[in-house]
Amino acid sequence: MEVFAEFLEGIDNAQHRARTEEVLGWVAKKFPDLMPKIAWNQPMFTDHGTFIIGFSVAKHHLAVAPERAGIIHFSDEIGQAGYDHSKMLVRFPWDSPVDFSLLERIIEFNILDKADCSIFWRK
Repeated sequence: MEVFAEFLEGIDNAQHRARTEEVLGWVAKKFPDLMPKIAWNQPMFTDHGTFIIGFSVAKHHLAVAPERAGIIHFSDEIGQAGYDHSKMLVRFPWDSPVDFSLLERIIEFNILDKADCSIFWRK
């Protein structure tokens, strides 16, 4: 989690910082083989040099970016969980609990789907 320390310190809202730290810590603990890193000024996790999931902080939500393939695959579940999404990210509102079960399935999907991927982003 040291890699994320400066990013987390830059989050002014204490509740947003705590939630972001909780989610990043959960990912690091649940998926210890993923590599935590900062790229494009955002925390993310990679596997064998390929992007798995990224996060960004917005005024009303923590944005979770699993790439478009992850959004398409989980679109119904994202809606059923009460989350809004765009083509590239899921919005986890600050004032709602995080559905860690859904987040786990999204990350597992990307790890498996990109197991043979040799580039950072999907084409």
